[in-house]
Amino acid sequence: MTVNESEIDKLFDVEVEAALQFGTAEMSLREVLALGPGDVFELDRHVAAPVDLVVSQRIVARGEVVVVKGNFALRITEVLGPQMRLERAL
Repeated sequence: MTVNESEIDKLFDVEVEAALQFGTAEMSLREVLALGPGDVFELDRHVAAPVDLVVSQRIVARGEVVVVKGNFALRITEVLGPQMRLERAL
């Protein structure tokens, strides 16, 4: 079965959830439930390390957080290739 361009074009309007991942931390459920306003917990990533752009539980790009008109945004510095995106599932 071959796919023509008009069939692929239909996919361009499909909405997907995108998230930024700043880092991760392992915590017990007890520790999570004990969190409150003002608490701080440390992530496993250095402050200067790139942030991951995650789409459908796959890392697709990396970049740096910037502020645009008072909102956080991502300046993409690296787009992972197709093989790397498959290997970088969360």
